[in-house]
Amino acid sequence: MNDNVIISFKNVSKEYILYKSDKARFKALFIKPKNPKIHQALNDVSFEIKKGESVGILGDNGAGKSTLLKMITGVTFPTSGEVEVDGKVAALLELTAGFSLEMTGRENIYLKGYILGLEDEYIKEIEENIVDFAQLGDYIDQPVRTYSSGMKMRLGFAINVNIEPDILVVDEALAVGDNAFKKKCKSKIKEIIAQGVTVLYVSHSTPSVQEICDRAIYLRKGKLIHDGPTSETIEVYEAQKAKDAEEKIKKQEAKKAKLQSEKRVKK
Repeated sequence: MNDNVIISFKNVSKEYILYKSDKARFKALFIKPKNPKIHQALNDVSFEIKKGESVGILGDNGAGKSTLLKMITGVTFPTSGEVEVDGKVAALLELTAGFSLEMTGRENIYLKGYILGLEDEYIKEIEENIVDFAQLGDYIDQPVRTYSSGMKMRLGFAINVNIEPDILVVDEALAVGDNAFKKKCKSKIKEIIAQGVTVLYVSHSTPSVQEICDRAIYLRKGKLIHDGPTSETIEVYEAQKAKDAEEKIKKQEAKKAKLQSEKRVKK
């Protein structure tokens, strides 16, 4: 991999078997299923991201965005192709994953730090930065089971943005807390980008992607449709959405006309 490239996808495809039930999934651990239903989450996707780039990932539900991010974070692996990631990754995906409900917020800072492979000394250095950012007050020393879902997400966000990652992956995580805190989160991400950290930002909000990212990738049904400057990618993405909406209306009108025709025949 080129010294300046931090993430590389080469002809990456990912397939999942769709099971009818949990029982069928369990059975497949012992007996290979016959004629399984396959879902192609990613199909022959290739791109490179350089150090310090801020890249938006656009696409509707089922486009393959989450699968792509899970590969970057090492949660899942390709069926075929090659994924290379060079650096420490902090992921704002499931912000509360890895928390112990019986431990305090402060203790969970250390727990999450250990999960991320950080040393005690380093966690102590960033501890107060995390506490200050999360704005949980005295709750930081209370068990996490007493937290609201928003408080847990604040703590998760604060930990991930303060560990000085090489790559920060953000998936719709700015919907955390009130508007003031959302602005604070967005400002922190911009600060991280200015420091030269590589940022991957997934959002359905094109204005948000435009504001944060210089480049954007558009995925559709597992395929990479466009990769280029953010404004250009947004144009392609929105044109396709408009086309999809138009086709949906045409199908609805055709279905309605067919039903009306059938009613007239019956009469």
